[in-house]
Amino acid sequence: MVSNNSIKLAANRATHAYWAVKDMIRQRQLHGGEIIVESRLAAALDVSRTPLREALQRLEGEGLVVKTANHSFLVRKVDLAEYLNSLSARLLLEVEAVGLAIDRIPGAAIAAARSEIHALMEAAEFDREAHWRSDNHVHGLIADACGNPVLAQLIRSLRVTTNLFEIERVADRIEPDSTEHLKLLDALEARDSKGAKLAMRRHINSLKNHATRSMV
Repeated sequence: MVSNNSIKLAANRATHAYWAVKDMIRQRQLHGGEIIVESRLAAALDVSRTPLREALQRLEGEGLVVKTANHSFLVRKVDLAEYLNSLSARLLLEVEAVGLAIDRIPGAAIAAARSEIHALMEAAEFDREAHWRSDNHVHGLIADACGNPVLAQLIRSLRVTTNLFEIERVADRIEPDSTEHLKLLDALEARDSKGAKLAMRRHINSLKNHATRSMV
């Protein structure tokens, strides 16, 4: 009979593998389109194949990895067309979400997000993880406060897709992202629905324009 401690230990190992692989994707140690060699990765993470496969299945559910015909996994690769299409969908959904969330986000939460952005801008060196946290914080505040869990989940799913494309280019976006996020937070703090929608629309269009220029 399997003990509760054994079950908890296996779950902990799978969770460790999940976060480790997710971080490797964000840090570009695993690239879009790259086949994941499970035996090698399991050894690197000091886990067995079973918890690693559980982690990969979880990441597959989130859209970060995909399963191939021979049942191996590879890091999902997002091309420019899919990225732009996903941003177009995000524009529709997040503009709607910001209108729904305008009176629901506490001032303290807005202030915390603003402080995070200022710290990011004032840092001596670019911090990739801090950039992701700040970006997720701002957009997550709005999705979580929109009052529609289906809308929030759609936004999160689309952000997984757009983040996979942006991983290779995130350093180029620190200044425009930060400036655009601050304008969005200012409108949220003022409870200015029209201004917040405009700021969100401009931010997402800025992402589209940046991607189009960078791929020329």
